[in-house]
Amino acid sequence: MIGYLTGKIISAKPTLILLDVNGVGYEIRISINTFERISGKEVVSLFIHTHVKEDSITLFGFYSEAEKEMFELLISISGVGPKSALSLLSGISTDDLKQAIITSNVERMIAVPGIGRKTAERLILELKNKVRDIKEEGLVPAKPSLQKEAVAALSTLGYNLASSEKAVNKILSELPNCSLEELIKGSLKELNR
Repeated sequence: MIGYLTGKIISAKPTLILLDVNGVGYEIRISINTFERISGKEVVSLFIHTHVKEDSITLFGFYSEAEKEMFELLISISGVGPKSALSLLSGISTDDLKQAIITSNVERMIAVPGIGRKTAERLILELKNKVRDIKEEGLVPAKPSLQKEAVAALSTLGYNLASSEKAVNKILSELPNCSLEELIKGSLKELNR
């Protein structure tokens, strides 16, 4: 199993990077929080979770060991797959998620696109005592980026994450200084073409 990789970023998107490690390109799925922390870097080190299924092997990368531990706890819960876990870690920091679970803050968890009330309640019930062992990252919560807020809003409206990211990035490239409202309106037009 691959547990850790250090390499040069060949390409990076908010949920996927291609990492060159000694001439071998690894495609690694990442959370938006990890993406924001590696933005602007040429060489990065990531903690890796190797997810093996009958027909595929998928690598998930995390900037911190705490985020990887939280991901592994999340996917240990019945009905929570890697995609849902990555979505949850993209919409809320590891420290905030840990706090939400410990304090039974269902509302904070269901604010993340794709996470329903039943899933949030199950996570709280099954992980309340387990998350206490995850170390605090101690990060000052960053102000959510315009791109991240717009994608979250579109996801809440029921649009596919990949399509939302593509539309938002297109509008941002055309109007780099737009407001959140302009960005969402432009993205909606783009998605409904």
